[in-house]
Amino acid sequence: MPSLARRRAAWMGLGVLLGAALVLAGLRLLGRGSEEGADRGPATPARASAAAKPLYHCPMHPAMVSDQPADCPICGMRMVPREPAGAGESTSSPEVPHGRESAGPVDARRVEGLAGVRIPLRKQQLIGVRTEEVKAIPFVRRIRTVGRVTADESHLHHVHSKAEGWIEVMHVNAQGVKVRKGQPLLAIYSPELVATQEEYLLARRARQASDVTSLPEMNRTGDGLLSSARRRLTHFGLSAAQVEELERTGVPSRTVTLYAPLSGYVTARNVTQGEKIGPDTALLDIADLSRVWVIASIYEYELPFVRSGQVATVTLSYVPGRSFQGRVSLVYPVLEEGTRTVQVRVEFDNPDLLLKPEMYADVAIESDLGLRLAVPESAVLSSGARDVVFVEQGDGFFEPREVSIGARLPDIVEILDGVSEGDRVVASGTFFVDSESKLKAALEATAPSGPKPEHRH
Repeated sequence: MPSLARRRAAWMGLGVLLGAALVLAGLRLLGRGSEEGADRGPATPARASAAAKPLYHCPMHPAMVSDQPADCPICGMRMVPREPAGAGESTSSPEVPHGRESAGPVDARRVEGLAGVRIPLRKQQLIGVRTEEVKAIPFVRRIRTVGRVTADESHLHHVHSKAEGWIEVMHVNAQGVKVRKGQPLLAIYSPELVATQEEYLLARRARQASDVTSLPEMNRTGDGLLSSARRRLTHFGLSAAQVEELERTGVPSRTVTLYAPLSGYVTARNVTQGEKIGPDTALLDIADLSRVWVIASIYEYELPFVRSGQVATVTLSYVPGRSFQGRVSLVYPVLEEGTRTVQVRVEFDNPDLLLKPEMYADVAIESDLGLRLAVPESAVLSSGARDVVFVEQGDGFFEPREVSIGARLPDIVEILDGVSEGDRVVASGTFFVDSESKLKAALEATAPSGPKPEHRH
């Protein structure tokens, strides 16, 4: 019996020693696993399965994320798998892009709602991304518009009679007739003019009679009356030659002839022979068409490109192959409210009379603004509140930049600030890059806050 008790006690002691050894081994393994987890993170099977499980998001509402395929509760669009950050697709990267560590830090100017994206070359080819260099180019703006030919207003004349009367003779009785300066136009009978001529002759005879008496007071009076009668004749429109003829003959003329004040064409005939007229009656209109105006309309946004002295070219549809060169003489100071246009006056020499009043003509005005820093119009994304371009940083990384724009050409935009000469901007596929940038910015905004993992190459 004593030997049996000793054997039982020995077996129990051995079991206690084995249990202690197993506990120590387990604690040692647990401590090693915790040390490795400090570097690599917990590696439990549950976490590994959760990390490998894909997440799905809505392309239109990136904040809607699900762990299984489903429809977006907002728009109903089918959710798509979220691409892993290291899968080689486009990723946002506010740090220095891969492959550019030696080039210095990237300009970190942030654009609200956008993020820098990296797009592999294969994907760039699929979406048609093409870049162009920012450079200074000649800025020549060519404005095309339609103009109307009018007579030069400084070479127009309306013929009037300054006394009431009747038209006795019409020397020019048709519209369109060419007249020369000093040519007779019409003869007018006016009792008032006849009486004025008689007064002048009486004053002249009285002055001649005062020379015989040699009285100073009478001579001064006679001189005053003669000067007054002569001024009245000239005020009625008689020329110096007509007054001299009256002095030579000494007989008042029953009719007074009106002469052409300038050379040109009769553009309007408003009276006929025998008609009674007054000072307010427009008898004839004469225009010198050797020089004409073309009145063109330009939009208000084109005003910076038009100024006085610029060369303008006019072409006519009925004279193919020929153009006329003129110069802008005036930009009218008033804007037409209905059409939002400003009239521009262009002057042209018209020796052959090919430019006829009321014709329509095609007008082209060229404006050379010199060298300007510019990018293609397709490179600029305008939202109304800001203008953005995407600048290539190398290794497929594109950074959004807000820019200030100046003058615009049909396919080119002037850049005042935001990029420098030599930068390369996205000129084709811009909307795809913009969509990627907005998506990445939205995903970053909805990502949980916390310490960022260590950046490793």
